[in-house]
Amino acid sequence: RFEQATLVELATSIKEHGVIQPLILAERPDQPQRYWLVAGERRWRAARHAGLAVVPAVVREATSQQLLELALVENLQRDDLSPLEEAAAFSTLIDQFSLTQARVAYRVGKSRSAVANSVRLLGLPKEVQAALNDRMISAGHARALLSLEDDEDKLKALDTVVARELNVRQAEELVRKWQEEPPAQDAEKEPPHMQAQVRYWENRFRDRLSTKVNLDRKADGSGRLVIHFYSDEDLETIYREIVRDETD
Repeated sequence: RFEQATLVELATSIKEHGVIQPLILAERPDQPQRYWLVAGERRWRAARHAGLAVVPAVVREATSQQLLELALVENLQRDDLSPLEEAAAFSTLIDQFSLTQARVAYRVGKSRSAVANSVRLLGLPKEVQAALNDRMISAGHARALLSLEDDEDKLKALDTVVARELNVRQAEELVRKWQEEPPAQDAEKEPPHMQAQVRYWENRFRDRLSTKVNLDRKADGSGRLVIHFYSDEDLETIYREIVRDETD
C-alpha cells in the first residue's frame, strides 16, 4: 500500500526534478520484450500522478531469487511499513537469502542494531504483536517489553502500558522496575544485600555485553550466569567481548 499524501509529495518533486533514480526492470522469460517491475513502483505511481509518459529505467538480468531479494530491499525503503512488516522482511532476507544482519543493514541504510532490534519483535507473544499492529503501542514500547524474560510478564506489562497510556520512556522505567523487583518467593530466599549484589553484577554484564543477563547466586557464593543472545552475530560479538576481557 502507498500513502496518497506521500505519493503527492513525490509527484510534486518529480514534476520539478524528474525521476532521479531509474526504475529496475527484468525481462520476463516467458514473454520477450515484456518486463517485470522489480523495484520502483512508488516512483512509477508518482510519475503517473505527475503526468509523465516516460520514465528512466534499467533492465537487469537476474535469477528469480535475486529478483525477490531486490523487491524486498526496495519494499523496505517505503515509509509506510508497519514495524512487524519491516521485521518480517528483514527476517526473510536473513533466513532465505543467507544475508547477515550487517549486510541487510547496509542494503537498506540502517544500523545493524536497528535491524537486530526489529527482527526481535517477531519473538513477542501474539497478543503483544496484535497490540503493535493495532497501534495500541509503538515499536518503542514493544522493544521495552522484550527485556522481560517471561511471556506472562510481557503480557502483564502490556496491560499496564495500555491501561495507563504510558509513553515509551515510562514503559522502559516500568520494565526496569519489574526486573529489579524479584518475585515474592525469591525474596524469601535472598536477603536484601544479596539481591543488590545480583542486580549490580547483572547490570555490569549487561552494560558490557549489550544484551540481557541473568545471575542466580547462592548464599555460599556459587551460582549460574545466563547470557542471552538472539542471533549468530550476537553470539560472536559476546564471544569477542569475553575473549578481549580475558586478554586485557
